Amino acid sequence: MGLPLIGEVVHLLTPSYSLDLHPFVRKRLERYGPIFWTSLVGKPVLVTDDPEFKNYVIQQEGRMVELRYLDTFAKLFVQEGESWTNQIGVIHKYARSIFMNHLGAECINEKLLPQIEESINKHLCAWSSRESVEVKHAGSVIHKKATTMLRAMLRERRSSPEKRRGDFLDQIIDDLDQEKFLSEDFCIHLIFGGLFAIFESISTVLTLFFSLLADHPAVLQELTAEHEALLKNREDPNSALTWDEYKSMTFTLQVINETLRLTNTAPGLLRRALKDIPVKGYTIPAGWTILLVTPALHLTSNTFKDHLEFNPWRWKDLDSLVISKNFMPFGSGLRQCAGAEFSRAYLSTFLHVLVTKYRWTTIKGARISRRPMLTFGDGAHIKFSEKKN
Repeated sequence: MGLPLIGEVVHLLTPSYSLDLHPFVRKRLERYGPIFWTSLVGKPVLVTDDPEFKNYVIQQEGRMVELRYLDTFAKLFVQEGESWTNQIGVIHKYARSIFMNHLGAECINEKLLPQIEESINKHLCAWSSRESVEVKHAGSVIHKKATTMLRAMLRERRSSPEKRRGDFLDQIIDDLDQEKFLSEDFCIHLIFGGLFAIFESISTVLTLFFSLLADHPAVLQELTAEHEALLKNREDPNSALTWDEYKSMTFTLQVINETLRLTNTAPGLLRRALKDIPVKGYTIPAGWTILLVTPALHLTSNTFKDHLEFNPWRWKDLDSLVISKNFMPFGSGLRQCAGAEFSRAYLSTFLHVLVTKYRWTTIKGARISRRPMLTFGDGAHIKFSEKKN
């Protein structure tokens, strides 16, 4: 389908100026139903938003399907005499373990939460001294520049043991001599990929926050009330945010969930069929790519009534089972993003500092564009000012 070699990729990358599901996917789902196939960059892709088939694919991880990476990225991992399929489980286990060690709930509770708050305080204070700040997603980061910087940091740390801090970088340096699949290139791309995935989602959600809160003053009012109540309940209002306070932010989590539902940073989950897979009278040939369109779950009226409406209160009425089946901003199953808790903690802390210490005015709104990932053009231009006690 589509043009030779590139298939329908041009239609997929055509911008849509809406938070709604990208027209490339929506129109085909309406025309062909919840399962259809297309061709992207010369490769056959099965696209689905069918809940039953989606859950089946996730359950078959490592048996009928595997993670689908770009071929050029996959080459970084393959060892001589071994196949990508044989190594993927070991590689994913290692990557998830190291990220959970340094960005998981335990580390956030014991070490990272005050560091996150301190960093946010520092940046918002600096922003308040400027005429305006351009807030946009992290897609403007230049890959080559970032990886060059990371490579220099890695080499400097390896050559100067006295500078070690017991952090993520130190662990990966120690593991370089122990894990045969690790190489300098692997480590650089692992660090960049992990940090980019986390902060791409965070920066995109933060940019959308400003637009949504400006248009929904009732949400901002309840959000502010929740965080001011936290300050009133402290013995020292100026003390650092605690783990218990973070976990008590009920309405804040609803705001974050609703914003994540509308953001849909990733267009879906990619898997590759390891074997022929029968599905509803058809067969998906081995080697085909499968795209599970998770944004379709978030942007349908079946679960989320008036799906384009920003309504954080809707989450009060959704039970945990419904949420687990229909809300996957960080993926699902064994491959759920290891930075999910870090992202929530960072967003919650940012909102806490923002609404308790600052006011802001939108100088220039951001233009929303989905292609199919959400972008904001030149970004939003925001003027920050400190609240006076």
